[in-house]
Amino acid sequence: MGMTISYQIITEKHGGKLNCFSSPGKGAEFIIQIPLRQQVREAA
Repeated sequence: MGMTISYQIITEKHGGKLNCFSSPGKGAEFIIQIPLRQQVREAA
C-alpha cells in the first residue's frame, strides 16, 4: 500500500516518474524522477 501512495504522489502531484527494477536475490533499485519546475494548469 505504501508503494501505491508513493507512486500517486510522485506521478499525480509532482508530474514525475517512479521506476522499480528488481532481481531475485539481488535486491531492488528505485528510480524517482521529479521535474524541477511544474507546469501550471489553468482552471477551466
